[in-house]
Amino acid sequence: MDNLREEGDACGMARAAKTVDLATLLDGRKLTPFNYLLIMLSWLVTLFDGLDMMMMSFTAPYMQDELQLTDIEIGNAFSAGTVGMVVGGLIFTYVGDRIGRRPTIIMCTFAFGILTFLTGFATNYPALLTLRFLDGLAIGGALPLAWALNVEFVPPKLRATVIAFIMMGFSLGSAAAAPLTNMIAPIHGWEGVYFAGGIGSVVCALAIAIFLPESPRFLASKGIKPELIVATIKRLDKSIDVQADDQFILADEGKHKRNFRFSDLFVGNLRLLTPIIWIGYGASALGIFFKSAFGPLVLERMDVARETAANVSAIGALLGAVAGVVIMRFSARYGLKFAAACTLLIVPMAVGIGMEWIPRAMLLPTIVVQSMLVGGCHAAIISQLALYYPSAIRASAGGWASAVGKIGGIVGPLIGGAILASGIPAVRTYALAAICPFILFLSILVINMLLKRPERPAPETAGTAAA
Repeated sequence: MDNLREEGDACGMARAAKTVDLATLLDGRKLTPFNYLLIMLSWLVTLFDGLDMMMMSFTAPYMQDELQLTDIEIGNAFSAGTVGMVVGGLIFTYVGDRIGRRPTIIMCTFAFGILTFLTGFATNYPALLTLRFLDGLAIGGALPLAWALNVEFVPPKLRATVIAFIMMGFSLGSAAAAPLTNMIAPIHGWEGVYFAGGIGSVVCALAIAIFLPESPRFLASKGIKPELIVATIKRLDKSIDVQADDQFILADEGKHKRNFRFSDLFVGNLRLLTPIIWIGYGASALGIFFKSAFGPLVLERMDVARETAANVSAIGALLGAVAGVVIMRFSARYGLKFAAACTLLIVPMAVGIGMEWIPRAMLLPTIVVQSMLVGGCHAAIISQLALYYPSAIRASAGGWASAVGKIGGIVGPLIGGAILASGIPAVRTYALAAICPFILFLSILVINMLLKRPERPAPETAGTAAA
């Protein structure tokens, strides 16, 4: 009887429609179990993204043996995946803004799972190059959309933390490619690694298709599917008073006086600050992607066992993700000088390894620490540099810096392949790669000097540097 009475009240006493500001409604709430489900689904997406993207690094020695690939061809295949990520990020973020975050994420996740599986059937260099590019397209689309979807569900003060946790999935997936390769490749060949990774990604895509919601903010911005907005908000919290005939608005849209202009990145002190940031970012990314593409291969040519080489690279990458958080925290407290000091430590370590000055017993531990610092300083310093832009253009500034970093990511494996193909001892690549953290160190020093300079008056406040 009580249930019937409640249903009757709900039918007979429905309230009048009202205007609901989704921005205030969503931004003012604490995280709920629904938020944690969404975060974990996005974490899985980035985990398999990292796994699929880094398989090439750890399977490269096996692929060279079987497919007779040169060092240059390995570098090209790795760079093809990065080029795909750049293009995919541009294409699928546009698609996600047109048809929705959910269907685009599902499509990209299924795509990179299937393409990873198909990579196991590549029997020649052209097929491998094509599949890596297409796989990169799908990966490049999934990552930014997973971030955007979570940002649209959590309050502003928690967004950076949520995105940082989701990106830990990418680091863990990248590191997991090593033990997966060591477990499967010696028995089932490098093809088995891609088959396993592809099947795992497809299973992940199925889970996403079942549980992943659409963004209510996206639906409200398009003025479509109010019933789906209500259903999604009720999944977030059943007690929220919304109904399908309400008018859903976003009061925080259109607050800015004008759209971002490229020239905003070069107003006042930013005229010098932005190019230096780009130089540092590009050099750091070049080193990161060279290490990612050829790390295990270089170690193997230094007479390190294949499985050990893969594990050393994976441990360094995983510790680098943790080190990035630690360095970021200390840099926030003590300033860029701390980050500069950590970056400078990489240079003598890399030169010592490359010139064979490190005792053999200490070689692998030194390589792990050096790899950890390379990854940690890259992540920490870049996150700090974004703070020196004003809020109005910070996101756009980060996007441009990321694009420059991707250029370094494309060039790094190409240069690495050419260096290894030149015939110099593989160990010397460590000494040559030391130039990347050294350029980043010099960039940080210049940035620190620029931040101490008095700010010149700017004609428009939107582009004025926060420093």
